[in-house]
Amino acid sequence: MVKELELRLLPSEIADLELIKKRVSNKAKVNPKRIQDFRIIKRSIDARGRQAFFRLKIEVSIDEDFTSEPALLDSFKNVESAKPVIIVGAGPAGYFAALEFLELGLKPILFDRGKDVRARRRDLKAIQQTGEVNPHSNYCFGEGGAGTYSDGKLYTRSHKRGNIEKALQLFVEHGAKTDILIDAHPHIGSNKLPGIVENIRESILKYGGEIHFDSLVTDLLIKDDKAIGVVVNEKTEHFAEAIILATGHSARDIYHLLSKKKIKLEAKPFALGVRIEHPQPLIDQIQYNQKERDANLPASSYRLACQVEEKGVFSFCMCPGGLIVPASTAPGELVVNGMSLSKRDSPFANSGTVVSVDESDLKGFEEHGVFAGLEFQKAVEQKVFSSGDGTQQAPAQRLTDFVSGKISTTLPKASYIPGLYSADVGALLPDFVDQSLKKAIKVFAKKMKGYYTEEANVIATESRTSSPIRIPRDKTSFMHEQISGLFPCGEGAGYAGGIISAALDGQNVAKAVGRFYKIEK
Repeated sequence: MVKELELRLLPSEIADLELIKKRVSNKAKVNPKRIQDFRIIKRSIDARGRQAFFRLKIEVSIDEDFTSEPALLDSFKNVESAKPVIIVGAGPAGYFAALEFLELGLKPILFDRGKDVRARRRDLKAIQQTGEVNPHSNYCFGEGGAGTYSDGKLYTRSHKRGNIEKALQLFVEHGAKTDILIDAHPHIGSNKLPGIVENIRESILKYGGEIHFDSLVTDLLIKDDKAIGVVVNEKTEHFAEAIILATGHSARDIYHLLSKKKIKLEAKPFALGVRIEHPQPLIDQIQYNQKERDANLPASSYRLACQVEEKGVFSFCMCPGGLIVPASTAPGELVVNGMSLSKRDSPFANSGTVVSVDESDLKGFEEHGVFAGLEFQKAVEQKVFSSGDGTQQAPAQRLTDFVSGKISTTLPKASYIPGLYSADVGALLPDFVDQSLKKAIKVFAKKMKGYYTEEANVIATESRTSSPIRIPRDKTSFMHEQISGLFPCGEGAGYAGGIISAALDGQNVAKAVGRFYKIEK
């Protein structure tokens, strides 16, 4: 018999397996000798009261052993000679679509404009230390996509979009710790995820798929409103009956390519703002009600949101124990993002803090049509860059000075390696973004006492929360509304927001391709 129960444990008790077994026995009301095994299936932290504690959901096997599920890798087929599907982009959407094809018996052929996950590191070092931006290899472009070197958070609210457990299990079978299967907010870390991405690549290759790096798709081949192939690096043609576009939210050239070919695009809302960085011990004190964080508790996080005169303002991609990194994808722009290593042991905590942007906010950009949001986004990034010294140094202000409109005479220590310079950050942002942020910060200060402090930095610009453009697709077939065989997918198509939601979309689109090919599992 398998029984499910819940326990509440102090941080000091969480590593004591004998204590947990005793509590399990008492809660299940059975003799400890009858318990064959127990396993934690969900773990979260409740810090709402004066004392933080762990909540555990546990399965207990009584008088019998747990049954084991077969590995997902065991269901993969050799697809070397199977029907091909072209996938543009080797991020989570593209890679998880490819893994799904190994189950379906279709051959994934992936093209990515960037480099493999290890080779990307040289370009990340260049942008950090010298400000040199490689437009094809950076924090957004390359194997594994934007999430690989910008945190590896696996939390998603997209529970209705697909099988989250399957996606997490695939990560585990490719080298992630089993903790991600049980944590309420699973996280791998940017130091661990590259190795896992490499293992996913090896699975795809082992079973007959193909992966091509430094392979920029420069044209889409269409005949009689059907996608039939792609052109890579302006010279090589590759053909397939189905093409998945999984290019990520920053592949602006793909949108322009589709527009040039008169393939329908749609404008969509997005968000833009800043990164706010606090000392992690301060966030811990606020969230855990402790002067010093218990060693068994992880670096604490927060989530904040409010409405300011009908504009949504919210924290985004919060990175406890994390770092701020330069996420520009072209020379002449300045974009920042956040990341954490697996231990989340940096002395800093940062979060994007952004304001919703919709069509009514794009005055002056109407002439760009569907590209109005993208041009607005680009203009802000370029304005912030031009205010500096031509490197990836970022403008910053103490949080209190930002709200009062005062340029900071000094700045607190920060995690951002290219460096900060003191500036009037608000003056570099669109007026409605500046004013909405300042009003929202006052609201956040009331919600989270201690948040409003001169120890925090406001750093510009957090602008790549999502794409301002959607590539529309049919809700049932997942194909583009105009072009048969073209399957928009993931963040760049406007259907995901984060590693797991992109992975789920990749799986769903792959299944749709299977139906298109009349293949069902």
